[in-house]
Order: sequence, then C-alpha cells, then structure tokens
Amino acid sequence: MIVITGATGHFGKATINHLLKKGVAANTITALVRDEAKAADLKAKNINIKTGDYDNYQSLVEAFTNADKLLLVSGNDLEKRAAQQLNAVKAAKEAGVQFIVYTSFERKNETDTSPIAVLAKSHIDTEAAIKATGIPYTILRNNLYADVLPIFMGEQVLDKGIFFPAGEGKVAFVTRDEMAEAAANILSSDGHANTEYIISNNENYSFAEVAKLLSELTGKEVSYASPDAAVYSDALLAANVPVPYVQLFAGFAEAIKQGEFYSERSDLEFLLGRKPAPLTAYLRSTYISN
Repeated sequence: MIVITGATGHFGKATINHLLKKGVAANTITALVRDEAKAADLKAKNINIKTGDYDNYQSLVEAFTNADKLLLVSGNDLEKRAAQQLNAVKAAKEAGVQFIVYTSFERKNETDTSPIAVLAKSHIDTEAAIKATGIPYTILRNNLYADVLPIFMGEQVLDKGIFFPAGEGKVAFVTRDEMAEAAANILSSDGHANTEYIISNNENYSFAEVAKLLSELTGKEVSYASPDAAVYSDALLAANVPVPYVQLFAGFAEAIKQGEFYSERSDLEFLLGRKPAPLTAYLRSTYISN
C-alpha cells in the first residue's frame, strides 16, 4: 500500500495521477485527506480515502497502518508545520511504515543566518527525525516550483513588469507536476533507499532572464526591477498584503539573491528518464493564450 498525505493538494494529487498513469492499481493507493468532500474525484478513481490531519496523531497512525510506502508532503501551515511533520514521522514509525519519501527543499545555508531560516528549520528537523527512525527513506531536495513565479511576479506582470528584490540570483525552477512525477517514479520502483535527490532543472534563470523570456514570448516589453528589500516590503504592505506573506516573499527573494536555489547538478533527469521541461514551456503555457 502507498499512502499519500496532502492528497487533495496540488502535489499529492499530481503524484497520485502519475502513479495511476504508471499502472499502479488504484486500490493499492491510500489518500490521506482532511476534508473527504474535497476527495470526490479521488473516490471516483477508486483510491482508498482516509480522513485525518497532521494535528491528529491517532488519525495518522490509522492511515499509515499497513503502508509499505509513505509520501510525506510537507505541510502548508507555516507556524505549526514543524510540530505537525514530527507528529507524522512518529506516527509512521508506530504504524510500521516501511519506506518514507519526504518533500524537502534545496538549500546551501542551514544556519540561522539563512533568510528563510524558519522554513528551513522545519524541513531540516523533519529530515533528521525521519533518519532517526531507521525507516528507509528518500529525501527530495526540491528546488522552487516554477508555479510560484506568478505569485512572486504578480497578476499584472505583463503590464507592470517584475518588481522583486532577488538581484541577479538564479534559480533552477521545476514545475510542480514534474516534481510529483519524480516522486511517483520513486514510489513505484525500488533502489532509492536512504538517498537524497536534488530535484532541480538543468538550467538556472535570474528574474532578469525571466523578464526577457516573457518579453520574447508575449511580444510585450517586460521589465525587471530589483528594489531594496525595505522598499519592496513597504510596497507590499501598502497593497494590503498580510505581514506574514510580506516576510515570506522578502525572505525568498533574499535567499534567491544569495544563491540558495542556484543548482550545479540535478537528479531530476535521472528520475524522469528524460530532460525536465525548460522554463520557457511553463511560461508559454501560463502566459500565452491558446
């Protein structure tokens, strides 16, 4: 049995779809969901449904029982995520899970000086907890989703350009769907025990280069401005962006600027069995009307 947490979220659902495409039987997949009403499409595919969440320890133990493999998708509650994920790891151990795949993140700086130290700590602590259980594992050191670009750049990027304090920092953006496909490939095969894979694209792009690509694809002149971090934060606050998100965006921008997501190598091509899609493909599908 393969158990997928966060199964109604983008990553979990995409992983399930890739497992099914690979011929994994639906009745050997269990989806852990918080709200069963949101899992109607999964039910229709004959996926097993278990209701629970990272705060409810017993629900996790019950969902993980009889699991040969577990995909532990990192939580999205930034304040509670660390404790929730440790809860899930403990439950996996008690339930007798045989193999854990965890969606972590790519990084270079693991100290408190990291601009995203709060986010980093939850991942690093979860990785350590998984390794301490003695359960065979695969850690996915996921780079930034290409899918976050519209969030960082804003809805009016084609008209107003990119305003983001990332300097000339570069990122090896990967689509969330290809990350999920890599996870599905690991879950449906052997030979990945006690391994950390770097899930990055083959090319790195700065936001200036993203602006250039958007200009070429759309025929519009898309500019890029990298303001001072304080100026950027003030602009977001003036636009009524909640403070936690302002801090999060500014932290990621600084991390990018410092080269945290620049990748010199990747295991993604090996896991997919092909080259990952170039960033231009994502930008074309997102910003060019069909």
